[in-house]
Amino acid sequence: MLRPAPLAAQDASPLQDVLQTVQEQVASPSRAQVGTVLDALQAADAPGTPDFLTRWAAREVYERPEDGLFFYAAEGAGRDLTLIDIDTGAEAGTTTTRDVNQIRVNAGVRREIEAALVSFELLAPDPARRSAALASIARSPEPDQIPALEAALAVETDAAIATRMARLLDLLNARFASDSATRVAAIDGLSGDISTEARRALNQILSTRSEFATEIPEGTNVARIRVVGEDIDLIAAYERLSDAGLAQDRPGRNAIRDALRANVVDGEVAGIPVHRLHTDEMRREAYRALEEAGTVAPLVTTADMEAAVAQQVFFDAYLEPDSAVTDAARAALDSTRATISAWQFLGITLDALSLASIFFLAAIGLAITFGVMRVINMAHGEFIMMGAYTGYVVQTLIPDYTVSLVVALPLAFAVTFAAGVAMERLVIRHLYTRPLETLLATFGISIALQQLAKNIFGTQARPLTAPDWLAGAIRFNDIVSISTLRVGIFVMAILFLLLLLFILNRTRLGLEVRAVTQNPGMAASMGINPDRINMLTFGLGSGIAGVAGVAIGMYAQVTSEMGAQYIVQSFMTVVVGGVGSVFGTLAGAGLIGALQKGIEWFNPANTLAAQTYMVLFIILFIQFRPKGIVALKGRAAGD
Repeated sequence: MLRPAPLAAQDASPLQDVLQTVQEQVASPSRAQVGTVLDALQAADAPGTPDFLTRWAAREVYERPEDGLFFYAAEGAGRDLTLIDIDTGAEAGTTTTRDVNQIRVNAGVRREIEAALVSFELLAPDPARRSAALASIARSPEPDQIPALEAALAVETDAAIATRMARLLDLLNARFASDSATRVAAIDGLSGDISTEARRALNQILSTRSEFATEIPEGTNVARIRVVGEDIDLIAAYERLSDAGLAQDRPGRNAIRDALRANVVDGEVAGIPVHRLHTDEMRREAYRALEEAGTVAPLVTTADMEAAVAQQVFFDAYLEPDSAVTDAARAALDSTRATISAWQFLGITLDALSLASIFFLAAIGLAITFGVMRVINMAHGEFIMMGAYTGYVVQTLIPDYTVSLVVALPLAFAVTFAAGVAMERLVIRHLYTRPLETLLATFGISIALQQLAKNIFGTQARPLTAPDWLAGAIRFNDIVSISTLRVGIFVMAILFLLLLLFILNRTRLGLEVRAVTQNPGMAASMGINPDRINMLTFGLGSGIAGVAGVAIGMYAQVTSEMGAQYIVQSFMTVVVGGVGSVFGTLAGAGLIGALQKGIEWFNPANTLAAQTYMVLFIILFIQFRPKGIVALKGRAAGD
């Protein structure tokens, strides 16, 4: 085993020079002398030492007898070898296998080298090498790594690496330490650790095997006693006895059927016509008749099975014989499960916030148009789709995803703002007093826009790629992580909220919008043009939907039908939150997002069921609070 050395960088010596100081021990390695070589390599810390140790153990090092130098080699034709300098990696001439000595290490020396290689990396001056060594140990833990970790931890100066070393040492000691006290102390150190490695180690300690006996053998570390009929089925328990040769085999349906077929005489079995043997009861009756005649083996009854299993104790025994160790592991795992539950709740909360931000972006434009104008715009989802396709087109023209995103956001707003204004001028303004006709007209427009998108872009999904700085995920631990893109969408939703609040509360347009919302007639008498406000409001709501489409398109697939996937959620968000209220839309998005993720937590494999239950809940909610969470105040509240 290598002795601990200071973790400071040293003047690197060529590896060949270091090896020449212990030339005989390297050329003819033995378990007694290999320690000298390893100590010399550790002290020098020459570049390429880990690779040399790996190749030395794998018998890939050669000695040239005339000068005692060491080389790697690449095989050629026949016995030809190309020598490779161990320091530079350059070719150092050609030779044959007769002219060099292949260094062959035995199994004992190989184990020493492999253990030393771990120690060498754990004591390396470079922190990155030490971290890589810890990751390698975590992937393939072995008992002989414990001394190397203890030695490295004693001299480790980096606090973060020392923490990882201590945790990894607990993992190894929990599984492989020789004395019970050390194992229990290590297991206590893993209590509450939610990492995959810690949970795997604890679960391995708590592994069990299923056994039975007339009485539990002395010294058995029992995990649980299985009660027949509750924890284990009677038939399953009896079959275990019959498999062990402790009870008569119980014939199953197929065995009974085969026995009856073999004893059919003149269309009867034991005097029972074959046509009557169409139920299990009749087949068993015929079988018992054959049993009484001594033709077949006796049929095992329920009473027979109960009597047989009553003589045995069925139990699960830990593979780990030390009860103190398993008790500590069980307590640590219980504590870990409590911590996992807390983190899972946080994960669900983050998912709910992420989903709520998507719903808010999709619905906020509709909240403006629906709230101010009382127009049921079924084509709102298609404005989202138009914004997403705008982002796709921009990306095809500007390959830089960051620049294309910066260009796509205002361009999507402009495109959908213009489309919204055109729709309001050409269609909506003529149907303000006819809501049903408005719904039908906008529904027809939505179908037309979908077909137009199919004609232009086709039916296949188009990619809208997020920039690299929005790729990946923010990882808290092995339980909770959230994609960076979802965080970006959440931030965008917050920015939109602040922008809308500024427009509605700090600008003249916002003042006029609020006036028209409260009382259009009075607003008109004060010099405000409701027709112009309706146009701008509809354009603003449509433009916001376009910007939301760019954000949603990076998260979901960009297709001609993508808007239809969000129109229902958008209307639910607006209605539940409170028609015409920005804060109401925010509250509605939060409620629906939390509700959907909460239901999915109980049944994660069926998101459709979660959406169905969510719709039912919202229907009930509206029955008790028809004006939504945040109801409008003033004269408009009674509309």
